[in-house]
Amino acid sequence: MPKIVINGKEIEFENGMTVLQACELANVEIPRFCYHEKLSIAGNCRMCLVEMEKSAKPIASCAMPAAEGMNIKTNTEMVEKARKGVMEFLLANHPLDCPVCDQGGECDLQDQSLYYGFDKSRFSENKRAVQDKYMGPLIKTQMTRCIHCTRCVRFVEEVAGVEEIGAIGRGENMEITTYLEKSMDSELSANVIDLCPVGALTSKPYAFEARPWELKKTESIDVTDAVGSNIRVDTYGWEVKRILPRVNEDINEEWISDKTRYSCDGLLKQRLDTPYIKRSGKFIKTSWDEAISVLSEKINNLKPSEIAGHLGDMISIENTFAFKKFLESIKVSNFDFREKKFFINPGNKQNYIFNSSIQGIENADLILLVGCNPRHEATMVNARIRKSFLHNKTKIYSIGDPGDLTYDYTIIGNNTKIIKDIIEGKDNFTDKIKSAKNPMIIIGESALELSSGQFILSGFKNFLISNNLVKKDWNPLNILIQNASTVGALDLGFYSISNGENFTFFEKLKNKEFKLIYLLGSDNFDFKKNDEFIVYQGSHGDRGAEIADLILPSPAFTEQNGLFLNLEGRLQECRKASYPINDVKEDWKIFEMIILKNEQKKQFKNFNDLRDQAIQNLKNTSNIGELPNFTEFTKDNTNSTFLDEHVKIRDIDYYFSNSISRSSKTMSQCRDVRVKNLKEGTNN
Repeated sequence: MPKIVINGKEIEFENGMTVLQACELANVEIPRFCYHEKLSIAGNCRMCLVEMEKSAKPIASCAMPAAEGMNIKTNTEMVEKARKGVMEFLLANHPLDCPVCDQGGECDLQDQSLYYGFDKSRFSENKRAVQDKYMGPLIKTQMTRCIHCTRCVRFVEEVAGVEEIGAIGRGENMEITTYLEKSMDSELSANVIDLCPVGALTSKPYAFEARPWELKKTESIDVTDAVGSNIRVDTYGWEVKRILPRVNEDINEEWISDKTRYSCDGLLKQRLDTPYIKRSGKFIKTSWDEAISVLSEKINNLKPSEIAGHLGDMISIENTFAFKKFLESIKVSNFDFREKKFFINPGNKQNYIFNSSIQGIENADLILLVGCNPRHEATMVNARIRKSFLHNKTKIYSIGDPGDLTYDYTIIGNNTKIIKDIIEGKDNFTDKIKSAKNPMIIIGESALELSSGQFILSGFKNFLISNNLVKKDWNPLNILIQNASTVGALDLGFYSISNGENFTFFEKLKNKEFKLIYLLGSDNFDFKKNDEFIVYQGSHGDRGAEIADLILPSPAFTEQNGLFLNLEGRLQECRKASYPINDVKEDWKIFEMIILKNEQKKQFKNFNDLRDQAIQNLKNTSNIGELPNFTEFTKDNTNSTFLDEHVKIRDIDYYFSNSISRSSKTMSQCRDVRVKNLKEGTNN
């Protein structure tokens, strides 16, 4: 490996590295504003100047490729003078807003001016002022503070893929702006707030809420989709004030979606804080004792076959396991987690997870999307696909029309006939898959909802195995799950399948065989209520609570500990960041209360006992944070039905996809802006 000398110390570095990256290997801190590891190099700010031997002037270390034999010095008088000069120019027009700026306490300019700035300025001219720009309901602008680092411009072009922010003017007249003075049309837009090294772009919903040192910080994961983005939950007392991304290169890198970041204000609204029972068409507050007594009496007066359970989209593994054990304790076998009828094959874990892994997308040389819209179903997966498209020129194809995905793709068909032809080798696309080194097939729930769902899953699986495309280090078959609780529910067997019939639960529901339906956090389960007695257990007064006859309040995901399996099958921990409100009880404790009321033995000693038992019942699960191990992948021998059907991708109300986001004022504003932009685009 080539070597470079930094401050008299010889360091080995990889070809292609810059001087700044080589300095980081030597544990030498280089100040910077425009440079960011995940973005292209701009070389705008000049804060990263260092001295290079035989160079008359200091060099910008972020833009200078490291070369064999270079002698770099970062602590000389020349470097110190250059950095102070750069800082003096940056502060020449910067307003003295620190006491009222939301970036105060976590501002790069504030921190670096302490070390590299002067205590007075030599400039006596009037400071320039720049008009603030409108960037939607999430981003608050104060453009007079902008130092033209262009991080936001590069992010929206390279990562978000919307190209809606740019620079106009030159020199001191340069301004960063959205081209049409409208809200950014991206699900990743608010990441520019984290990128901004000054207070030019700050969080509009969080404005003047708190200072960073006042907040309690809890490392956790997001459960608003199945990706499991790593996040940090910042709380002030009981309230969740904000959610920020946590770096995890395997999953979300250092970005999160706007829904992940901003739906947290929905945790404060429409909360259920005490049990309710419906009498004469009205909800009446009741005590836990009365609520449990009413429920126990109902259960005891019904046959087990007349009782059903349904699992919601944000339920942890522990609570899923406790719910199943509770239902089994009263001899109930009718339960499911699916909100709509889509085919599942729970025989092997690899039949329902994203086998290539999210990080593996960067190694793919061909991606086929089958009935899915990753931009809305799994935003961070879509960002990774764009990264592969941009950096590796990965070819992307789709069966079905997903709309704008922020990258170029080719639609090769809109019906299941093209899938049958590919599997049977009657289409030219078969050869493209076979000749690819690392192909990826991503099957969405919309495809599995079709009558040919089993044919699509089994057909692609058998095709990949037959052509030796499934290897120990690369499995091309990927299922794009939408809900955070789905993989855990499949692992724990929370579904009703009998005699090869995949939709037993749904058929019984359609035939009105149930007299009591127990909904655990289930707000997206669309069914027509008849005369059933509905029990809703959850955190928000949402769709499930609206149709309920008995409401049992339980905590939101930020108010209780829990494990989740993301769409890759990666086990992750969601940690308790705040406390449940009023008379709310944890889900598993409610089940224990019902069991004790029925004079049965407690099932779990404590939460740790529940977690241990739940983990033991998971399939092929590694340690927390790790992917599941590869297991033998065999062909499906079942004869599946094929129908020539149109592959229509189900629309997702992105900003209203769960009970928390539907309660969020910020998500409501984002939704209104998106509807307005769509109408204006249609009219134009």
